[in-house]
Amino acid sequence: MDTQPPSAPSLAIPPAVPRGLCTDCGISRTSEPKRCATACQFIKPNYPALERAVHGRARDPARPDELFFGPFRRMLRAALAAPRDGAQWTGITTRIAERLLETGAVDAVLTMAPDPADRWRPMPVLVTRPEDMAQCRGMRMGYAPLLALLEPARALGHNRVAIIGIPCQVYALRALEKQLGFERLYVIGTPCSDNTTTENFHEFLALLTDAPETVTYLEFLPDFHVELRFTDGRVRRIPFLRLPISKLPADFFPLTCRTCVDYTNVLADITVGYMAGTGAQWLIVRNERGEHLLSLLGNEVLLTRLTSAGKRKSSVAGYLKNVELAAGGLPVRSMPNWLRPIMAWLMPRIGPRGLEFARTRVEMKAVETVLHLRARYPRRMRNMVPAHIWTLVAPYGLEPEK
Repeated sequence: MDTQPPSAPSLAIPPAVPRGLCTDCGISRTSEPKRCATACQFIKPNYPALERAVHGRARDPARPDELFFGPFRRMLRAALAAPRDGAQWTGITTRIAERLLETGAVDAVLTMAPDPADRWRPMPVLVTRPEDMAQCRGMRMGYAPLLALLEPARALGHNRVAIIGIPCQVYALRALEKQLGFERLYVIGTPCSDNTTTENFHEFLALLTDAPETVTYLEFLPDFHVELRFTDGRVRRIPFLRLPISKLPADFFPLTCRTCVDYTNVLADITVGYMAGTGAQWLIVRNERGEHLLSLLGNEVLLTRLTSAGKRKSSVAGYLKNVELAAGGLPVRSMPNWLRPIMAWLMPRIGPRGLEFARTRVEMKAVETVLHLRARYPRRMRNMVPAHIWTLVAPYGLEPEK
């Protein structure tokens, strides 16, 4: 596997102008760091224009789910017939990348692998052999300048590439796509809600178990549980309501994540996530390139229809009240301990599930964006909050200030 770790000279360029709202996507580490001014989603994003450029159209008002999830051709519930060892779910994302390399559709894949010194720390890598994608399976937590590999990829003669990225990376990539001049570009996106530093993540693991070094897997599931797996084969499931969130520092999740307006990676060709998958993966096929990516899997992938159940309004309204307190610097109200096991039992049964769960999370993120920007950066709201976010939060009494 060809790698360009962040410590390599080609990636060691520091940001030209340090900013409070930056996820270090990698553009500031390239030969033209000033491009951040037009490429960063945290400065002045233009989602309608980029959606039209990438997908041929913006969101269709006649298709209500596009308000939540962005333009798409179809959405599916999916799982590989033969799940891959070490995958976060069944391995669809890495298998698509493998197939791109196997078929010669691309010369290289830009993605993340675990840092040799810390399996939870993401390290940008340039993969040119299908068999090396297996090393990239699984989830990592932290920041890594993936797009700093764009220039090394071109320097090595790779003109047909695929990128597996999170929304803030994909937005910058799409904003600069024409300038980059790749002959062929495929974008496999994963949803992203909240990131943090790898160091913070280790602290979180230590709150969940007295042996954090033995944890091999962590995932937030759509049934309102977190699943942990351990080196000895044990599996532990923790209800969301019993997570030690109150013990986390106030800055555990950075303001960038609390003001991100793109949970579902709307500028990817295909989004591979879990929120609406009800125990499987959730595919959002967004354009013709996305259809091609899915077709590469052939009969290796099992596809079924998505389902939807429950109601989201009370969940989002309750979340809004807690975010209002947090954004105002007040302590978040906690649920009485006696009620937690009752609600933990009820939520997977009567709470939002399937597509309704995904809509819930998107609305929660929209609410969070508005409240935190209003509290911290009110002057940025005009540029940073797209029109569709205001539509999502309007039912909860949030409107632009006049």
